[in-house]
Amino acid sequence: MAADPKFIGKTYGPFKYEIGLEKIKEYAFAVGETNPQYTDEEFAAKTPFGSIVAPPMFAVVYQKSVAEKVLLDPELSLNLMMLVHGEQEFEFHSLVKPGDVIWTEGRISEYYEKDGKDFIAVEALSKRDEQLVTTGRFLFVIRGG
Repeated sequence: MAADPKFIGKTYGPFKYEIGLEKIKEYAFAVGETNPQYTDEEFAAKTPFGSIVAPPMFAVVYQKSVAEKVLLDPELSLNLMMLVHGEQEFEFHSLVKPGDVIWTEGRISEYYEKDGKDFIAVEALSKRDEQLVTTGRFLFVIRGG
């Protein structure tokens, strides 16, 4: 299926994710993060934040549902065998801590064809109690359209 601009603006979510203390620690260890603010409860309790906080890129964990739903949306019929993760960027607006409940919604912001490839851009907004914590932008490229 070729890129179809009728899908621009299509929304996904909201998706709920409760931030877990052990998930933060597991993520930090998995990516080689050594900052004790992310792994050492005793150390973190003495910081201005008062507890462990999630590393910024932990955002991929609570925003992944949006990307999954877009990529697996049967209406889009994306050829995943030809898909390349083109770009990804985040804006961090607020710290995330264990116990926070994060709600993420996403939308297709662009969908176009260029040089025989389809490009689909997705924007995800994650909030805690209506306060924006993270904006994520993803660009997927489907080779061969």
